[in-house]
Amino acid sequence: MIKAAWIFASVTLGSQSPGAAQSRQALNPPATPLITIDPYTSIWSYGEQLTGEPTRHWTGRTHQLNGLVRVDGQTFRFMGNPTFAGGTIVPTTQQARYQAKYLTTKPVSDNWAQPGFDDSTWQIGEGTFGTRNTDKTPWKTEEIWLRRTVTLDKVPDGKLLVKAIYNDNYEVFINGVRVAGVAGVAADYEMAATNRKVSELLKPGPNVIAVHSQNFSGQGFVDVGLVQEYDLNIPAATQTGRRLTATQSEYTFDANGVELTVTFLAPLLMDNLDVLSRPVQYVTYKARSKDGKRHSVQLYTSASAELAVNSTDQTVAWNRGQTGNLNFMRVGTSDQKVLGRKGDNVRIDWGHLYVATPKAAGIDNRMGSLTSTLAQFGRQGTVSGADDSRMPRPVTDSLLVLATTFDLGQVAAQAVERHWLVGYDDVKSVEYFQQPLNAWWRRDGKKTIEQALQAAESEYTALRSRCDAFDKQLYSDAQKAGGNAYADLCVLAYRQAIAAHKLVADPKGTPLFFSKENFSNGSIGTVDVTYPSAPMFLLYNPTLLKGMLEPIFYYSESGKWTKPFAAHDVGTYPIANGQTYGEDMPVEECGNMLILTAAIAAIEGKPDYARQHWPTLTTWVEYLKKEGFDPANQLCTDDFAGHLARNANLSVKAIMGIASYGKLAGMLGQKAVADEYTKVARSMARQWMDMAQDGDHYALTFDKKDSWSQKYNLVWDKLLGLNIFPKEVAQKEVQYYLTKQQPYGLPLDSRKTYTKSDWIVWTATLADRPADFDAFIQPVYRFVNESPDRIPLSDWHETTNGKHVGFRARSVVGGYFIKMLEGRLKK
Repeated sequence: MIKAAWIFASVTLGSQSPGAAQSRQALNPPATPLITIDPYTSIWSYGEQLTGEPTRHWTGRTHQLNGLVRVDGQTFRFMGNPTFAGGTIVPTTQQARYQAKYLTTKPVSDNWAQPGFDDSTWQIGEGTFGTRNTDKTPWKTEEIWLRRTVTLDKVPDGKLLVKAIYNDNYEVFINGVRVAGVAGVAADYEMAATNRKVSELLKPGPNVIAVHSQNFSGQGFVDVGLVQEYDLNIPAATQTGRRLTATQSEYTFDANGVELTVTFLAPLLMDNLDVLSRPVQYVTYKARSKDGKRHSVQLYTSASAELAVNSTDQTVAWNRGQTGNLNFMRVGTSDQKVLGRKGDNVRIDWGHLYVATPKAAGIDNRMGSLTSTLAQFGRQGTVSGADDSRMPRPVTDSLLVLATTFDLGQVAAQAVERHWLVGYDDVKSVEYFQQPLNAWWRRDGKKTIEQALQAAESEYTALRSRCDAFDKQLYSDAQKAGGNAYADLCVLAYRQAIAAHKLVADPKGTPLFFSKENFSNGSIGTVDVTYPSAPMFLLYNPTLLKGMLEPIFYYSESGKWTKPFAAHDVGTYPIANGQTYGEDMPVEECGNMLILTAAIAAIEGKPDYARQHWPTLTTWVEYLKKEGFDPANQLCTDDFAGHLARNANLSVKAIMGIASYGKLAGMLGQKAVADEYTKVARSMARQWMDMAQDGDHYALTFDKKDSWSQKYNLVWDKLLGLNIFPKEVAQKEVQYYLTKQQPYGLPLDSRKTYTKSDWIVWTATLADRPADFDAFIQPVYRFVNESPDRIPLSDWHETTNGKHVGFRARSVVGGYFIKMLEGRLKK
């Protein structure tokens, strides 16, 4: 075992030798996936250490999985850090009215957050700041800067939490020190960890709390306070390794001469949709003696009721049962409103969380408060006894956990192994045009979660073996396609891309694969989220990509969507009753649908899927012929960058969409149609080259010279063999982009220094030379390793300092697999 804070995946998975792997920077994921079932049940360890802080939902809300190991009577933490929000230090407007200095234009000095900064010219307002009717001080610009002075009589010594509501982003400085940066939307107050002691940041007397917040769309609002966090101060085992593969996260620990290996297994194998959609995953524990002695070893693990609520003021109830050879415990809200909540920064609050273990000696279970189960384990090495019966009650009232203990007996050099099942039954998964749909695994409406648990248990050994083989193959294939750093990025993206979806069955039994726009706007089935994520699903199972496209086709073909272009989305997750995004993206979405339908035909070697939707595709290509080449002022998939007229990259997408239609027509035997649309596309390409020409590159827009942008949409000309643009167009762009690189990547375009990492990988795939491809990949790899924001992978980040700008845990990172897809299509 290599002693380090992490272990690079290729040490065990790739063809490289361990010594070679250590000679370069190892993969340091900003957050590690633990349980990744769907957009609701998605638990991560933020940062490097599994014991560094509580485990969290991808949104950042605490979703505690806790683990202890007891060796010869001495107890250590190996998972999580049991904590509780304590007393208020600096109130939000929930607790008290306050005033703050504010500015809605950028401060002239970068020292605006420092205590000694002169804010005498700033305006004075009362919190909260925003555009809602309830906000006290109007804030209508894109950004706001706040300075609030608070005087404290004394300072507690616990850890500091930031409590805030916000739309879209905020960062907090205390006496000039940046302590938190959070992106997304939270209409309800959320806690953000700082992992700093209060006494390190605040002092008795006056303190300056400075806040910078941004609003990109919708109502803007921000209110920030500070809260003390208490932890139970259980010593942590020494983490000696962290290893990530496509389907598994593995940690190793040293505790008093015992090595403990903890493995989180998500059997997300795309060639088996029943297993892929089954909402049950595994945690495996393996202990062995390292010092030649025998040790008495017991393990504790628990899942909290936080996993079954949107907010911790909701009440829960719990019970236990048996199924086959398993004992299970479950917890859920006492007020079950199935599909009753939609939105972005929300968590599921219907259905039930399940944990299950085989019926065997030495395994005990109890449902009780976190503190009581931890204390009992510390004293006795077990959690046996009566369950807590005081229910229903709010989650905040003595946090209820489903706790399990394993008595491993006397552990010697031969490893002792146990496992634990975690599942979530959501009852109904998506509402699809007013009809609630079942998840794919229970599409017949008859299967129960108890049966799913039994099936997961019976297939445990086989699935471990299959996942091991798949992980090795994926890493090897990615390494051959793009090198070690590229392979690491694909490994990191795999589970995230799948878990940002839900696989359901429509009323006819057709698989529908719904994405959620995580920390973007919460839309469901967004076409321009499907588009960047598509390469991974094209590579491993195009049925899943069809499942993403099908709702958009149905929306038009049913007459529910009557516009002559494709819709942007079909609702707000998990309610798919029709588009809820406030603005159309006509050229963007038509181009996406046409290109992806052609990509499905290319990977399958037949145009059957296109044939099913040919009239609709024809309507959309006619729209592109009329409106696509020189787009009007409108949004594209990079809508966060604002409206743009005459967008050269969007024009490329339209041209690729028209060419894709021509390719499909040829595959369908319609030669005259194929010739016509291919000719149109090539004519547009020649005109595009003239209009976008800007010296040694092509411009951002047709009317703005001395500008540039990534023309990532060109990649389909290469991958699909369309041959619409001369090859020198892409290579000219690639060489220019290499002169625009920043430390953490290639900016999206000349307007800002931020970027989208999925598009960088697409742009890199335009390169013909492996060295050029790697030159684009290395800064993205550096961002993953070094970003100060240790959260589930963000696809939108700043190239100058590695900070994430927005978005996290989104499916679009499936786009990293486009280099591997290139190799598959060549074959």
